[in-house]
Amino acid sequence: MRNFSLFLAFKYLRPKRSFVSIVTFISILGVVLGVAILIIVQSVMSGFDNMWRDKILSFKPHITVSSIYGTISNPYEVCDKIKEVEGVTGVCPAIQTRVLMQANDRTVAPIVLGLDPDMASEISMISSNMLFGSFDLNGNNFVAGESLVNSLFMNTDEKALLYSALNVINTDEIYLPEEVKLAGVFDMGMHDYDSGFILTSLMVGRNLVGLEEGAYTIYVMTDDAFKFAKYSREIARKLGTEYTVRTWRQVDSMLFQALSHEKTMMFILLVFIAIVAVFCVTNTLIVVTVQKTNEIGLLKALGFPTYKIMGAFVWLGMIQCIIGTILGVVAGFLVLVNLPNIVTFLTKFNVEVFPAEIYNLSEIPWATSPHDIILITGFVIVFCAISSILPSWRAAKLNPVEALRHE
Repeated sequence: MRNFSLFLAFKYLRPKRSFVSIVTFISILGVVLGVAILIIVQSVMSGFDNMWRDKILSFKPHITVSSIYGTISNPYEVCDKIKEVEGVTGVCPAIQTRVLMQANDRTVAPIVLGLDPDMASEISMISSNMLFGSFDLNGNNFVAGESLVNSLFMNTDEKALLYSALNVINTDEIYLPEEVKLAGVFDMGMHDYDSGFILTSLMVGRNLVGLEEGAYTIYVMTDDAFKFAKYSREIARKLGTEYTVRTWRQVDSMLFQALSHEKTMMFILLVFIAIVAVFCVTNTLIVVTVQKTNEIGLLKALGFPTYKIMGAFVWLGMIQCIIGTILGVVAGFLVLVNLPNIVTFLTKFNVEVFPAEIYNLSEIPWATSPHDIILITGFVIVFCAISSILPSWRAAKLNPVEALRHE
């Protein structure tokens, strides 16, 4: 009987005694909950990771080029060279500096991005995320995020003053503030960008840092942000050793490392839930071996080999884990699909799971991948197989004389 072990495992999976049936049900339920929680948390963490990445890429360039000498004296010549690289969709000279901004007797300290007005829309999606006004950076115009504008109580066409940091650096000289006019307001859906940045012309940027010409960096957009390694190598080869080329992944490396470590740590912590569930299966096997001691002794007395008896209990544990894992995956996806309804339901009880004023999102982002599903299900099944060995070994090593002594 080649399938005797599997046959015996299914027989024990449907015991006549109600107590064992309840224990088996609880064991499978534990695996279901463990797998579902792992999938839900991993998917939500992946969703946030993708969300932050998409928001960063909608605001910042894919690649930034800077000179080892500090200032790029011939930015438009460098832009022309970069455009020759296949896959580059936009370039723009830029100057970035922090200023003090004053309007309506209120002061903030945003970062100013001075961009060429004719090339700015090529390297940013801000122009397609305008709430009102226009994406006009000509002359002394500027655009700002909704949060920053609200903090200054400004309306479009109102003016503000930008005070250069050079007033602090060069105390022997006085730099007059730049008067700029609000042309439009954008909403990128990320508080740091909506409250901490303003975009203006390259001319204003130069005045704020004391440059007559040139730029600090060149912003580059490509047709595929995830081929940054390839494009950065080609741009670096094109420009030579006088320039430093950095990708979006390098510029915001701390954020992405934090998200990656947080996701990994969360997975490790939640794995213990799955381990506890697997031990429930192990306990069920121990109960079954105790309940079936006489049957095991009879089978051994009839000459059934040890590996077949051991295989029956390994199969019993594996079947419980496989059923629990499949149901756990289904339960996890059901929860993810219905997350908006669950959040809405909880808000009726004043439970703010996802405060909009903090995350500025309409719903909880989530994303799952075959890699995550395979990793979670594979871990649970393998660990379950390992944990089934001990009770299976105990059952297989029973002495038939001792097992049948009370018969």
